Amino acid sequence: MKNTKKSSLYIIAEIGQAHDGSLGILYSYIDALASTGVDAVKFQMHIAEAESSEHEPFRVQFSLEDNTRFDYWKRMGFSLAQWKDIKQHCDAVGLDFICSPFSNLAVDWLEEIGVEQYKIGSGEVNNFLLLEKIAQTGKPIIVSSGMSSYDELDQTIAFLNERKVNFSILQCTTAYPTEPEQYGLNVIPELIKRYNVPVGFSDHSAKTASCIAATALGATILEFHVVFDRQLFGPDSKSSLTIKETKDLVLAVRNISVALAHPIDKNNNDDFAGLKQIFEKSLAVNKDLPKNHILTFDDLEAKKPKGYGIDASRFQEVIGKFLNKDLKQWDFLNEGDLTSKVLD
Repeated sequence: MKNTKKSSLYIIAEIGQAHDGSLGILYSYIDALASTGVDAVKFQMHIAEAESSEHEPFRVQFSLEDNTRFDYWKRMGFSLAQWKDIKQHCDAVGLDFICSPFSNLAVDWLEEIGVEQYKIGSGEVNNFLLLEKIAQTGKPIIVSSGMSSYDELDQTIAFLNERKVNFSILQCTTAYPTEPEQYGLNVIPELIKRYNVPVGFSDHSAKTASCIAATALGATILEFHVVFDRQLFGPDSKSSLTIKETKDLVLAVRNISVALAHPIDKNNNDDFAGLKQIFEKSLAVNKDLPKNHILTFDDLEAKKPKGYGIDASRFQEVIGKFLNKDLKQWDFLNEGDLTSKVLD
């Protein structure tokens, strides 16, 4: 997992199916994302004949031109040569190319393309045939845990550990769009503690707040879908961020990541010594007061800067003391102005 940015956070923007089978639209997304500050762009490699059949129905009938899900995958697919060009274009604009395979044949293609790491979608976490194929490549894997219980996830992690696979895990909720009560932000620290590997957040909320919160909770990988406009046709449009939102999110989460990497020692405020001298205050009197006057709370004011009178924090020590001289309104009050008894 490469990252040349100033924070330790790795940010993946997923094009997914937003291209709707058009190479022109796909390349437009790559170019637009290159200006947002993300680390990687993610794709899904669907080879219809290898992963599906004409018997696969639509879960939700959203396509106006495809009779079956199999027809949709056929229309959305690209050739191996086209995928090679896509990878080269990502390289040219400085974006890591990441792809989720959905068949063993797709893994073969991705190896020929030269992919450096794999993303496992939520529906493939327990597809041990596919995981075995990827494990044999020796490449790192990012596992999305969207539909997996801990029992299922434990089996997958054990499978990967047995094969000494370098992996990370993403908290994910398979709901499009994901509502706040479905984010599962609590799972992020649970995954960190349970598996002791890099943990991230795969988001489908179409909101920037969810990834910002995930970063604050310890996520070091963020993944989210992107779309030019949420009204565009496609299965993920309503659960995606726009390009503008992506730019805003990247700036926010990188700042949070840097902040988390630089914890503040609240016991040490040496850096504020100069400012404290300016902003903190000294005691003063708020009216003309004669010699031998007994000071009360109502006689006192606090004025900047510190050091020209008794510290304002010590006001209780001067109440009940006598003045040993006349003071004018707004004069600073110092130790030398006080006495514990009446003077002649």
